[in-house]
Amino acid sequence: MTEFTKTPEAKDTGASGAVSDAVTGNWVDRLAPEWTRPYLRLSRADRPIGTWLLLLPCWWSVLLASLHDGQFGLFDLWIIGGCGIGAVLMRGAGCTWNDITDRDFDGRVERTRSRPIPSGQVSVRQALVWMALQALIAFGVLLTFNITAIALGIGSLVLVAIYPSAKRFTWWPQVFLGLAFNWGALLAWTAHTGSLGWPAVLLYAGGISWTLFYDTIYAHQDKEDDALIGVKSTARLFADKTNIWLRFFMVVSVALLAASVVSAMLPDANVLALTMALCGVWAFGWHLAWQMRKLDADNPDVCLRLFRSNRDAGLIPALFLAVSLFI
Repeated sequence: MTEFTKTPEAKDTGASGAVSDAVTGNWVDRLAPEWTRPYLRLSRADRPIGTWLLLLPCWWSVLLASLHDGQFGLFDLWIIGGCGIGAVLMRGAGCTWNDITDRDFDGRVERTRSRPIPSGQVSVRQALVWMALQALIAFGVLLTFNITAIALGIGSLVLVAIYPSAKRFTWWPQVFLGLAFNWGALLAWTAHTGSLGWPAVLLYAGGISWTLFYDTIYAHQDKEDDALIGVKSTARLFADKTNIWLRFFMVVSVALLAASVVSAMLPDANVLALTMALCGVWAFGWHLAWQMRKLDADNPDVCLRLFRSNRDAGLIPALFLAVSLFI
């Protein structure tokens, strides 16, 4: 790997080079060898919430596919683990690509100017090499799945490539993020069953609505800077109507997840297992409603904290689906 260098246009970010919105005392800043830290920060290893949000629709999907056909075996454990590895790597590659394309914008936004490229910790060339390495390893994991799942995985690269530019041409860049981040719902279902099915499509759509919910909250952190530099987002679009839109996305997410569970498990469902799975969807909706009650869209710290809480929200249906498998 290319060694850590500081480019001529670098800005001083302090001795540690820590990113401003990373969790204080994260493992990258404390434990990682110093020369690896800029690359790990590019991959957001110091901010793992995005990896969880990419991974959780995969877990929902493989568990729901197993409930659909009543089969759960060793290969499904590999799908769960392989999706975990792939989520770390592809989220890292995607974030690296995002930082390459956004490097000029990031340098003009308070929250992002400490990132490795605008702060000069990593050059664009170094970032490109790092992105390619992550993507190649992830492709090796993808090759362990069936041919249809492989094709779906390759197809997702189009969305990954488009997303960083979406904020330049649409007020709805969160839609493109949702399309990319929930692709695993289609891929994991196909890895288990060998083909796509309507439950996976419904799950995918529900995940997109969930992404619109949590990433609108996230985008409220930057709305003032975004307005100054001309970057679009649903946070700016919705403005003082944000709560109305968030309630809409919450209802749509819960309804589509419930429809996915019902369509996957009927007509031959174990009633107790179906009830358990639907309870997980209800509890997921309760968590989103709790976020709504706590939201202060003008407080960046609250927005970031609620955004991060969506890891727990997404783990709830995964846990209930897993329990349903053993009923």
